[in-house]
Amino acid sequence: MIAIIDYGVGNLFSLKSSLAAIGAETIVTGNPETIRRASKLILPGVGAFGDAAMLLRQNGLDKSVIKEAGNGKPLLGICLGMQLLFDYGTEYGQHAGLGLIPGSVRPVREYIPNGYKIPHIGWNALRFPTGKPVSPLFRHIREGDFVYFVHSFCGADCEESIIASAEYGGLLPAAVARGNVYGVQFHPEKSGDVGLNILRAFCEEGETC
Repeated sequence: MIAIIDYGVGNLFSLKSSLAAIGAETIVTGNPETIRRASKLILPGVGAFGDAAMLLRQNGLDKSVIKEAGNGKPLLGICLGMQLLFDYGTEYGQHAGLGLIPGSVRPVREYIPNGYKIPHIGWNALRFPTGKPVSPLFRHIREGDFVYFVHSFCGADCEESIIASAEYGGLLPAAVARGNVYGVQFHPEKSGDVGLNILRAFCEEGETC
């Protein structure tokens, strides 16, 4: 079973519906014991980094996520959930993240030319890093497939962990991974069949769903 972590941030219904469409058994939960029993974890999120990090810590869910990821349980962060995987974020001050992927979260504006709108909203093609094997997360899609983004901040100082980028006036990290921990800046639940195939690949990690 996949636990979709509910810490008061994000619209969870579309994600749960997308997972149901590929036959995945899911539960939306903020209960640490349920999280412990799950075979995989998804950390969603929309909004501000600092507020989300605070909510995770208020509920003690930060410790649950860190512990289960440390035990090797597959974890997928989506959008703000991906950003929370990093060491810290710089939205309205500096706020500590979960420290599961080395790097920080900084404004997209720092990495794109003037004239490009913020937030970055729309469909962009995924580019895979040259010289690296394609991540298992993308086993069912191809380079150049399009996914849907909505964000004003992005991963930074994380080159070693990047498994996909997207072009928006410059290359922005679209997905990162470190061992059993994955993060995608885009919304797979809003990305049609491509997004469903990415969720399907995550579901296959460890072969139980």
